[in-house]
Amino acid sequence: MNFPFYISKRYLISKKSHNIINLIAGISVTGVLVGTMALIVVLSVFNGFEKLVLSLFNTFNPDLRITATVGKTFHLSSLPYDQVKSMPGVLSITEVIEENALMRYNDRQYIVTLKGVSESFTQTSHVDTMIVEGRFLLQQGSADFAVLGYGVAWSLGTDLRDAIHPIQVYVPKRGFSGGIQMEQAFEAATIFPSAYFSVQQDFDSKYVIVPIRFTRNLLGYKDELSALEIAVVPGASREQVKASLRRLLCENYVVKDRFQQQELLYKIMQSEKWAVFLILAFILLIATFNVVGSLSILILDKRKDIAVLKSLGADNRIIRNIFLTEGIMISFAGAFLGLLLGAAICYVQQRFGLIRLGGVDSSFVVSHYPVQMEAVDFVLVFATVMAIGFAATWLPVRGMRRLTRIIPGRILDMN
Repeated sequence: MNFPFYISKRYLISKKSHNIINLIAGISVTGVLVGTMALIVVLSVFNGFEKLVLSLFNTFNPDLRITATVGKTFHLSSLPYDQVKSMPGVLSITEVIEENALMRYNDRQYIVTLKGVSESFTQTSHVDTMIVEGRFLLQQGSADFAVLGYGVAWSLGTDLRDAIHPIQVYVPKRGFSGGIQMEQAFEAATIFPSAYFSVQQDFDSKYVIVPIRFTRNLLGYKDELSALEIAVVPGASREQVKASLRRLLCENYVVKDRFQQQELLYKIMQSEKWAVFLILAFILLIATFNVVGSLSILILDKRKDIAVLKSLGADNRIIRNIFLTEGIMISFAGAFLGLLLGAAICYVQQRFGLIRLGGVDSSFVVSHYPVQMEAVDFVLVFATVMAIGFAATWLPVRGMRRLTRIIPGRILDMN
C-alpha cells in the first residue's frame, strides 16, 4: 500500500488525540457534502425546467423550418419542392403563411399573428395535442375555422358556443397608398373559432392558426409562402437532413433547426444555469476552507509524528504527501457522499414529486418541480469539487514549515 495513503487513512478514520480535530474534520466533510449536493440538485432542477420549456416550444416549432434569405415571402415555384419532399429523412412538409392581422370580436380588438397552414400541419407540429377547449378543426368542406391561442381568446373574449357572431379579421391592402375609410385600407374576412390551444405564453398570446386557403384569399396570394415547416422521420438525424437541405437550396434560403428557431431562449437558459453553477461553486469554495483549518490543526497535532517519521528517513516530500492525501480524502469523501445524497434527492423528486409548484389548485403546466439528472453534470461537479478541494488542501500543506517550525528539543526544516 502507498505509504502516504496508509498514514493519511489512519489519521482520517482513527481516533485522534483531541476531539476538536474529529469535529473539524467532520465539519469539513459535511461542508463539502452539502455544497456538492446543492450543486447536483440545482443543476438537475435547471435541466428539468429546460427540458419542460423546450418540450413546450417543440410542440409548436417544427423540426426544421425553411425561410427566404431575403424578403418576407418566396414563391413555391422557385423552390425545388419535389426534391425536398422526396429527400431521405423528410416525413412531411407544411406550407405556411404568416402575417400580422387585426382581429375584432364584438367590441374588442387585438393584434395577432395569423398563421395559415396546409393540411399536413398536425404532422409537423403537435399543437393539436395542446387543445384546452374545443376541438382542433381548421376546415370542413368549404367552411374555414380558426384555432386561437388561449391568450388571444382571453383578450378578445371569444365564445366557442357563439354561432352568430364571427371573428372579423383585417389585414392591410397590398399596394394601398391612401384613404380615409377603414374599408379602403384593409382587406377583411370573417371566421369562427373552433378551439383554444395553450402551449406557452409567447405563443398563446400571439398566434391564431387558420387554413392556408383562408390567408391566401385574405392576402391575395397565389403561391407565395412565408415558410416551409418540415417534420423529420423519427430516428433520422436532423443535422444530416438540415445539411442536405442547405446543399440543395444553397444561399437563397435559410434552414433552421429547433435550436436556431429559439436561439435566444436556449442561450438565456444556458447562461442562467451556468451563472447559478458559478455562484454555488463560490459558496462551495468558502465551505471548503474548513479543510484548511482541519489540516492546519491536524499538522499541529501531529508534530511529534512528523519528527518520528523524519528520524526514520521520511523526506519532506513524503510528509507533505501524507497531509495532501488527507485533504484530498476529505474532499473525495464529501464529494462522493454529496453526489449520492443529491442523486437520491433528485430520484425521490422524480419518482414522487414531493416538492410541489404552487398550491394544490395550482394552474402550472406541471404540479411539482421537474428534475432531470445528467451524467455530465455529475462529472463536472465532481471535478469542480476535487479541484477546489486540492487548492484548499495545498494551502496548509505549503505552510507546514511555519506550522511545524518548533518542536520541543528539535527544529524541523520543511524546506
